[in-house]
Amino acid sequence: MSSRRRRQKKGLVSDINVVPYIDVMLVLLVIFMVTAPMLTSGVTIELPEASTEPMNIETNEEPLIVSVRTNGELFINVGGEETSPVTLGVVKDRVMKVLAARPQTQVQLRGDTRLDYGTLMQVMSALQDAGVVSIGLVAEAP
Repeated sequence: MSSRRRRQKKGLVSDINVVPYIDVMLVLLVIFMVTAPMLTSGVTIELPEASTEPMNIETNEEPLIVSVRTNGELFINVGGEETSPVTLGVVKDRVMKVLAARPQTQVQLRGDTRLDYGTLMQVMSALQDAGVVSIGLVAEAP
């Protein structure tokens, strides 16, 4: 009888072993920490430094990014990689098409530090002609 009572007193163990979940979480954390810097898309440009606070972006849509290199080459990022330079007319045409489909799209302009001011003004003028109301200028924190 005593052995029967001992068996009845032992119940099922309902503890969850969380050690494997912690290991998986740490591995995922390391993977995201390594890959996050690689996710910044765009052409390599030496951005100017500015000590202002970053603007709050309220929309969940990706911004349309126009990049200008020192030699005046233009690149536009519309949902993909910007691998080949385009002309000012192509930038204007693509921006108009994007704004026609999504009017709330934010347009950001990235210009190299050594870029000529006149070239930057030509690009901004073309973006305004395409219907852009507000242009965000991208800079790095010092």
